[in-house]
Amino acid sequence: MKKLSVKIVSVILAFSLIFGGFSAMGSAAAVDVKAALTHAGVAVVDGIVSHLLAGINFLVPDKKGMGSISDRDTSQFYKGTGSMLDEPADDAVWELGYAKTSLVPDDWQTKDYFLGGFISMQNGMSNKVEEVIDDMQVRVIAVSDGSGRGVSVFANIDSIGVSNGDIRAIRSYLSKLDTGVEISSITVTSTHCHSCIDTQGLWTNLLSKLGKNLVNAYLRTGNLEKGVDTEYMEFLRNAVANTMSEAIKDMKKGTMTYAVKSLDEEYFNNKNRKSSTSVLNDMTRFVFTPFEVSETVKPTMIVNIAAHPDIAGLAVDEKDNGRQLSGDYVYYMGDTIENAGYNFMFFNGAIAGIYAGRGLTNDNVPLERRYQQSERYGREMGQIALNLTNTYEVINANADWDKINAEMALAGDGYTLWFDETWEPAEEKELEPVLNTLFKEVKIKVTNPLIQLVGKLDLANYDVYKENHRYYIFTEIGYVEFGGVKIALMPGEIVQDLVAGGGSLTAEGSYSGKDFGYKTIRELFGEDAIAFGLANDAIGYVVPDNDYSMAILDDHYQELISLGDETASTIMKGFAEIAAQVNG
Repeated sequence: MKKLSVKIVSVILAFSLIFGGFSAMGSAAAVDVKAALTHAGVAVVDGIVSHLLAGINFLVPDKKGMGSISDRDTSQFYKGTGSMLDEPADDAVWELGYAKTSLVPDDWQTKDYFLGGFISMQNGMSNKVEEVIDDMQVRVIAVSDGSGRGVSVFANIDSIGVSNGDIRAIRSYLSKLDTGVEISSITVTSTHCHSCIDTQGLWTNLLSKLGKNLVNAYLRTGNLEKGVDTEYMEFLRNAVANTMSEAIKDMKKGTMTYAVKSLDEEYFNNKNRKSSTSVLNDMTRFVFTPFEVSETVKPTMIVNIAAHPDIAGLAVDEKDNGRQLSGDYVYYMGDTIENAGYNFMFFNGAIAGIYAGRGLTNDNVPLERRYQQSERYGREMGQIALNLTNTYEVINANADWDKINAEMALAGDGYTLWFDETWEPAEEKELEPVLNTLFKEVKIKVTNPLIQLVGKLDLANYDVYKENHRYYIFTEIGYVEFGGVKIALMPGEIVQDLVAGGGSLTAEGSYSGKDFGYKTIRELFGEDAIAFGLANDAIGYVVPDNDYSMAILDDHYQELISLGDETASTIMKGFAEIAAQVNG
């Protein structure tokens, strides 16, 4: 889809530069000529694309039964723990339970399922599942600090993303199960894997559904076919809710530790958002250790990095044609950590434009299949997570040198080890049992005509509301403190500058030539704050308002899959309100 878009846009750019590209040159005398031409071209194409999409969207009527904001059901929104503790309650202790379940349906060989993430000429415009490489899973932790303020449940699903509507359905299913505890919050995140079954509806047999729904939209029949496989989503909702219940029943008392280490930036590739200059290359790691560990009672390792799991799903040849189901690097990171005796939980971070690095992760080791590249990256990340606090001497002594030497013989001079004499262990600190959670709903105006069209045709599971001729959705943002570690729970794929600051927030580095004007996550909550992305909603890319352009050019394709040019400011204003509560 991306490459097809680039071909179309390259033609548009040529006409843009002829008819309007030079109009900005007079005011850009001190600017590099190439940059001025690029900016002018982007500005003109932005107008062309925006008006073209707006015109198409205008011709399609609203779907029947579009909801009213006043009638919106908020019953499955959880506000969090309520009070915010500064120190542990009397006799408080951490409690954590873990569970995981496969989400691969038993009938995948006899029924058509489609992978979410890529649909392009390279895979013949069909990403129907033909092979299961490893697994698609949901992992769940249920956590309490023993303060009596309830249990917080966190789920992570191997998928391209899960909408807030489906997440509220999961919460509803869990509420009907007998968990025996008070639940203060339920957070569902996605790995954003590009090679798991489509959970959003935009990568199924899209073209046939698009044509059918366009006809039915005009005829006002109300008979719009959902983008997602509704039977599969029902299976997924029940599986996730039941796994949450299992995690709650598994809760045991123990201790929690935290460590963070900056990794080599080559592990993270800012592939297609040049204006966003921040690179968050930290690995953060929580470890919960039960007081009584045995063969069946294991510690749980919770890992957070920020990188697209999109390696296995890209079509490149007949063997890897984009129709192989895989959990990508996350699966192999988990497998490596689990083989070392831990339960594994994962949270992806702010990943807009950020992909796995190291030359598609193969490090010059010859590999037959593309998924093996994701395996190599995942196993290396798993080893780093396991050894985050170990010294070089310990790592070197325990390394699998037979495997390393064999790989080096194949790779030659291009081979690099993930550890060497310069390795410095991260400091591990024990966290006091204080778990604070605070969640807020935010109302976002949908200004992107392409997303408005998707909503009108019911291709994605979003509750869209119309008010005064404008379209809106409601999403959630959240804030969590694990023993003083501050975490922003952010919906969608976040441009990293919104977390840590960077060029796209400035007038000089942005498309519009204006400042963003709102505080970043770390300005609001502290320089050590981290972000979990795709949390409680998959709303597409979250791009700073001042760097938002529908031109598609110059690394602006993300805007096509964004709610619009007010999304980032709306979310950051919401976080500012949360910060006022927390800091107050």
